[in-house]
Amino acid sequence: MTGGRGADVGEPVLGAPGAVLVILSGPSGVGKDTIIDALQARERDPDYHYVVTCTTRAPRPDEVDGVDYHFLSPEAFADLRDRGGLLEWAEVHGNWYGTPRQDLRDALAVGHDVILKIDVQGAQKVKEAIPDALLVFVVPPSLEALFGRLRARATESADELELRQRNAAIELARQGDYDHVVVNETGQVERTAARIEQIIAAQKAATPDRRLRI
Repeated sequence: MTGGRGADVGEPVLGAPGAVLVILSGPSGVGKDTIIDALQARERDPDYHYVVTCTTRAPRPDEVDGVDYHFLSPEAFADLRDRGGLLEWAEVHGNWYGTPRQDLRDALAVGHDVILKIDVQGAQKVKEAIPDALLVFVVPPSLEALFGRLRARATESADELELRQRNAAIELARQGDYDHVVVNETGQVERTAARIEQIIAAQKAATPDRRLRI
């Protein structure tokens, strides 16, 4: 696992005019990573900036450090948090997750729209810190479809799968806290990505001069 990232937090900085921070949330198995892959494949100038979350969770076999997550030891995570290097952090499914503050600042300062994939706990904390963040919640067509996706990916033990299923119901109850709710229909990820792009474009058109304080 890697060591800590970032430095001590300083004074808040302003993002470039019109730059948008998009918080993408949804229960485990809803397809957030697949949606992000679809967004990355769409042509856009400038490209979205995708913040890589820090976690104490061990990497899965197909995951790459620094690409999927910054995989940190619990000690390195705590050090980064205590130095103010995380915008938010939360314990989810028995592991810690957090958003590196400097990465977010750097991207918004040069005018990139930023997409941040985090859970409902983290989204609430970001909204408190950055009230103008745009919150998008992704939901499955049904709970049965969601649980089927979780079982099909076969990346968790039986106990972990049960925990994620319980947490999914809790998280779905929080969708009313979000600005937009988007259904990710099975096999329709391109449509879902297109809908999220429409939401972002509408936000930018409505607030072209807004500068986020990070």
